[in-house]
Amino acid sequence: MATVLMIIAPEGFRDEELFLAQEELEKAGHKTVIASLVKGVCRGSRGGAATATLTLAEIEVENYDAVVFVGGVGSKVYFVNRDALRIAQEMSGQGKVAAAICVAPVILANAGLLKGKNATVFGSEVKAIEGKGAKYTGAGVTVDTNIVTGDGPKSAGLFGRKISELLQAHG
Repeated sequence: MATVLMIIAPEGFRDEELFLAQEELEKAGHKTVIASLVKGVCRGSRGGAATATLTLAEIEVENYDAVVFVGGVGSKVYFVNRDALRIAQEMSGQGKVAAAICVAPVILANAGLLKGKNATVFGSEVKAIEGKGAKYTGAGVTVDTNIVTGDGPKSAGLFGRKISELLQAHG
């Protein structure tokens, strides 16, 4: 099965968007690896915690089949982060799955991946992705080629299932 890189903020990632998506991916037999700006315990905005085993600078995309940028207010630290943008561009450039939920699709937009693509995002960031050429769908989850976007915590389970389906189709 696939190995999925899940990138979370060191503080303020959205718990459900990590844990529910991760649960769906692992239920389908995929392995998940958590990365952040720092190694160690990262805190979610709802009181949860997850341990990052890698920093973004250490990530070599050839070791992964997909990248998932988890949302939450903390994920804004990645909007213009050089490593985050590089990872998104390299994953997509290699035809691998690039996914983001909540406000995190802005990362994909800033990396140039949403130009001309159908995508969704948390309501506060619609203009940000449209400004980079995305076609906002307003759906809970949108899949366009190898890109999966979700609008927030209520769509986290479906988001995880859609990523899993895409990985199985490519696998």
